Amino acid sequence: MAEPIIVVRNLSKAFPGVQALRDVQFDLYPGEVHTLVGENGAGKSTLMKILSGVYQRDSGEILINGKPAEINNPRAAQRLGISIIHQELNLMNHLSAAQNIFIGREPRRSGGFLLDEKAINAKAKELFDMLHVDLDPRVKVGELTIAKQQMVEIVKALSFNARVLIMDEPTSPLNDTEVEELFDIIRHLRSQGVGIIYISHRMDELFRISDRITVLRDGQYMGTHRASETDLDQIISLMVGRKIDETARRVPKGKPGEVLLEVRNLNRGRLVKDVGFTVRKGEILGFAGLMGAGRTEVARAVFGADPVDSGEIYIRGRKVVIHHPRDAAKHGIGYLSEDRKRYGLAVGMPLVDNICMTDLPTFMNALGVLRPKKMQEASSEQVEALSIKTPSLLQKVKFLSGGNQQKVVVAKWLVKNCDVLFFDEPTRGIDVGAKQEIYQLLNELASLGKAVVMISSELPEILRMSDRVVVMCEGRITGELDGATATEEAVMKLATQRETMVKTA
Repeated sequence: MAEPIIVVRNLSKAFPGVQALRDVQFDLYPGEVHTLVGENGAGKSTLMKILSGVYQRDSGEILINGKPAEINNPRAAQRLGISIIHQELNLMNHLSAAQNIFIGREPRRSGGFLLDEKAINAKAKELFDMLHVDLDPRVKVGELTIAKQQMVEIVKALSFNARVLIMDEPTSPLNDTEVEELFDIIRHLRSQGVGIIYISHRMDELFRISDRITVLRDGQYMGTHRASETDLDQIISLMVGRKIDETARRVPKGKPGEVLLEVRNLNRGRLVKDVGFTVRKGEILGFAGLMGAGRTEVARAVFGADPVDSGEIYIRGRKVVIHHPRDAAKHGIGYLSEDRKRYGLAVGMPLVDNICMTDLPTFMNALGVLRPKKMQEASSEQVEALSIKTPSLLQKVKFLSGGNQQKVVVAKWLVKNCDVLFFDEPTRGIDVGAKQEIYQLLNELASLGKAVVMISSELPEILRMSDRVVVMCEGRITGELDGATATEEAVMKLATQRETMVKTA
């Protein structure tokens, strides 16, 4: 049997007030996909950052090809054959695919004064061909889909002769077809002897791509299992320390109340065409559809983030005009973006500032000066109500787990006392345990009389949580289904038809 490329023994790492890793074990063999799973905050990212040279360990041992290794910086990791592809891709949109791959290492001509574009493109094409990727090395990265950009990142990593490839949530922004393309590339790399450390919160992927699965919980090693010799229940139990039912459907507490939001004949560019829907007090309305169907565009148009071409919006039966997100907030509409770090949070600021930012005048005195005590009282109330795990209200949001960051976004709209809440991909990048907390939170918000609109690309999630399901295709609503009886087949049928409006709710 081949020797492992990487062996991690008794590895520990602490940050102020937090023991991120404690005596963790891990190993990786050539030509295997070793998946690392755990709840947000379990220590996965910390371990990967140590292996890629971003952090240094406090104690423990790392062996590379059987020899003790010091990985003091990312360049040292690259020299040892370790490359990481982060969840947030690290590419320059204005440069070509080939230029991104070889940036800082470009072949030159004319005595080193000019870049040899022909050589750069030829070398990139050779790497693309090796992975059977159909991509023009001359195309600008900003013109590529996320899936193609990810392939550029993979090729960039392999251009350093990487023998270990760390992939952090690689499928989170991809559709089903793109996921299959990525898996084909991973299988090809595996056949070439590349060891792949794969991090994912998508439980359905574990057994499709993994050879072995290692579980971390609260910074500790919980075990390693061959994918062929374990099952989902066992992995989830190790992750969260309790059994989780991922199939139970939502049971509403009573019937939905009055219509809080009604949208009529909404149009916005090519992706929102004559859209109309209602959502009631105490109801969760699911929006389903394939990527590019226009679901996010509808939410952004209602929220005033994008200008509309035409249409009407009614709050409690009264027509309102929304030109800007501040107008939406004034009328009690909150929007939780799918990209919470970019649009929902000021990650470099403390938790207390993030929670209170939607309603700052409430926390000011007569002279317009902020009142820190009142802000802390309001924030403490939300932290307790939403079970946000943080060492302090002054903790910067970027140091919180994904699930807790999502709760902070919810908290800021609850402080504003919004009655209509749009959740766009609320569990993207969140582990299975934190997902349950988000589901529970959505149920609680509905039981408090909030009107919740949930946009999700995960059909099981839509079917589990929705009282009604609105389905979109190419900018139009093609059907509405009763959440209690809707099936994946029924949703997909509507998601792939363009015109017919079907209503079974």
